[in-house]
Amino acid sequence: MIMMMVVMTDMARYKYAFQGFDATRHVRTSMREVDISHKHAREVAKAINGLDVESAREYLIAVVRGERAIAFGRYKGQVGHRSDPGMMAGRYPQKTANQFIKALDSLEANAGYQGFDVDRLRLINVTVHKGVVVRRIIPRARGTATPNNNVRTHIEMVAKEV
Repeated sequence: MIMMMVVMTDMARYKYAFQGFDATRHVRTSMREVDISHKHAREVAKAINGLDVESAREYLIAVVRGERAIAFGRYKGQVGHRSDPGMMAGRYPQKTANQFIKALDSLEANAGYQGFDVDRLRLINVTVHKGVVVRRIIPRARGTATPNNNVRTHIEMVAKEV
């Protein structure tokens, strides 16, 4: 009788975009297939990259409340100006900011688990990527249809204790 041995591997093995990760100095987190706008996520990631975790959290909470705006650099067509200092085009992407706050919570939990000082963490890399496209259609008159596609987004954060 021949016995077969099946080796099970982790189903969700994702690679990170950040190169040079060192587990003794860095802590990281990711969120996959988040239902947020990729364009908004790119601008939020650019805004919080380089901040310490607490400052990034306060900034994103102010965005959710509508007190501070996120500057839009690339995706700024038909975007109005805001009154924040040094801001030209900007918006208040509340849904995206809430997801980034969840990612910051996860980053802090990972840092606490790994023995890092949570108060001294600084974001050194915040990356977003396009995920899968959820394809749907909207039925129209005369047997036609309009595509209604939704692009999911991946969020990756890497912090370093300073």
